[in-house]
Amino acid sequence: MKASQTSNPKNQRHNRFQRFKTRWPAWLALLIVSLLYEALPKIFYWGPRGLMIGLVTMLIIPLIITQWRNNSRIHRVLSLSVNILITVYMIISVSRLILAVLQGHIGPAHLLISALTLWATNILVFALWYWSLDGGGPAQRELKDEQNITAFLFPQMQITLSSDSNLPDSIKNWEPNFVDYLFLAFNTSAAFSPTDTPVLTRWAKCMSMIQAMISLTIIVMFASRAIGILAPNASYLVS
Repeated sequence: MKASQTSNPKNQRHNRFQRFKTRWPAWLALLIVSLLYEALPKIFYWGPRGLMIGLVTMLIIPLIITQWRNNSRIHRVLSLSVNILITVYMIISVSRLILAVLQGHIGPAHLLISALTLWATNILVFALWYWSLDGGGPAQRELKDEQNITAFLFPQMQITLSSDSNLPDSIKNWEPNFVDYLFLAFNTSAAFSPTDTPVLTRWAKCMSMIQAMISLTIIVMFASRAIGILAPNASYLVS
């Protein structure tokens, strides 16, 4: 009976649309990262204008196709590839921001725009990494295999583990979506900690530390330049 249900074209089409509903926020985040990168001044941009958004678009199209055809292996390779691409671009831009601030090659207006853009990009990039790697990725999480080790213990999971009372189905059957990883990444950048979601695995702890360090670096670069603008003629006792 189960075999006939799973082979039913209507069920297959329904499952495909369900998977698309959970995937499209991550694809939208990739496009937003590309647009944010396009907003950066030329000094932080690597390569010709439009290269980043062109490469991401070229990878998103096969991502959608492989998702529709349920080719999980190729889809995962493409997903990790586009994550690596946007991460490399972000690291290059943050490095150039540090050099520009230290060498005094950027004005206050461009510094503000660039710092905010890179700070937001940092959140989206790491949200995509958490979404792609936690529990083996979204495809593995949907299988609900108990052998898949979750890297983040979300509050709903904590309630399920600690409560013996009758819980609503919305809690029992809860699964993390991309927005949950986005919220986790935002807290890590804003508060330098995952707040209400414990980090369990070593790789996730390392990535959280790297994200917090990048966020702190961007804030320090902006603050140091802002202090110099506010007190340009200060006489230092120690220099």
